[in-house]
Amino acid sequence: PAPGTLPDRLRFALASCQHYEQGYYTAYRHMAEEDLDLVVHVGDYIYEGATDASPLPGGNVRHHVGPETATLEGYRQRLAQYRTDPNLQAAHAAFPWLVTWDDHEVENNFAGDISQDNAPQKAFRARRAAAYRAYWEHMPLPPGWVGQGLDMRLYRRRIFGRLAEFNVLDTRSYRTDQPCGDQRAADCPGRVAPTQTITGPEQEAWLLEGLGRSTARWNVIAQQVFMAQLDFVAGPLRGFNVDTWDGYIASRDRLMAFLAGHPKLNPVVLTGDFHSNWVADLKAAFDDPNSATVGTEFVGTSISSGGDGADINLIGRTALAENGHLHFHNSQRGYLRCALTRDRWTTDFRVVPYVLREGAPISTRASFVVEAGRPGAQPV
Repeated sequence: PAPGTLPDRLRFALASCQHYEQGYYTAYRHMAEEDLDLVVHVGDYIYEGATDASPLPGGNVRHHVGPETATLEGYRQRLAQYRTDPNLQAAHAAFPWLVTWDDHEVENNFAGDISQDNAPQKAFRARRAAAYRAYWEHMPLPPGWVGQGLDMRLYRRRIFGRLAEFNVLDTRSYRTDQPCGDQRAADCPGRVAPTQTITGPEQEAWLLEGLGRSTARWNVIAQQVFMAQLDFVAGPLRGFNVDTWDGYIASRDRLMAFLAGHPKLNPVVLTGDFHSNWVADLKAAFDDPNSATVGTEFVGTSISSGGDGADINLIGRTALAENGHLHFHNSQRGYLRCALTRDRWTTDFRVVPYVLREGAPISTRASFVVEAGRPGAQPV
């Protein structure tokens, strides 16, 4: 729509995490048949490992070509292989895409120039540059970005009239290293260190400045990893995934404080990575259940990563019991379908019952609504 106009509606899908070996892309076939304006993809478009690097019980359903990606030729081959899938092709053909990467486009759990495998920095920077170049070659990104290498700035803002403003983040390229030794269920003083940043100072300033001057009805933050606090250890002890915003408390506190001070933004955070569906209130202070709700986070499940999944798993049950700001969990595969009007945001959790064989039907597992001026999601 033309700048300054107020469209009646916007409809888009949110997707992430499409491990080629771990399932068929049936969800994309159904997505291509939806009435949408846009697809937002928040990362793990490819997985970098060699074939059978992460086998499912009983074996993967198809296989990567070549070893773990580390060179420009390797990343080109892997992206090209993923793009041979006819269902993924159909979704690309049907809609424009707004994309950002997470970690597997380069290497699992990397943090800026820091490799998970402690590779020498010079070698890892060359690997990142190769991955970024191949990603640009295969994805709908501006032509002028070619040749920028590690300087390719993926975070950007896209405006849909006065109805919605999308702030697309890159929480991989500028973050400090994960605290607590990057352990899965961790809680250590490093999480709250003021020097911990998941966005880097320049991107954080860009985000807050843009939100501060936005006149959009809905302000969307499309990004990679769980933003809400997620304690998934039962009982009095606590444990967090420090690869998410739970490892970067100072970054999250600054953003939550900003949103609390700008109550008219109607912020909605869109997240992937976790291979499951969630709905969360974003709180001014997550350890105080009585603190203000300042926004909503919708976490979308994977397209195929993790295999068939289940309606709910042990992590989901524990997390719902331990975190009062969480309102929904489901660990099947699929995507989110979001419909926006001036006064109402509706998110449908679209799921398929299986991906280890083809032909799965699609259904809506749950729907939640956010009303403009009322932070937090309500079940339909």
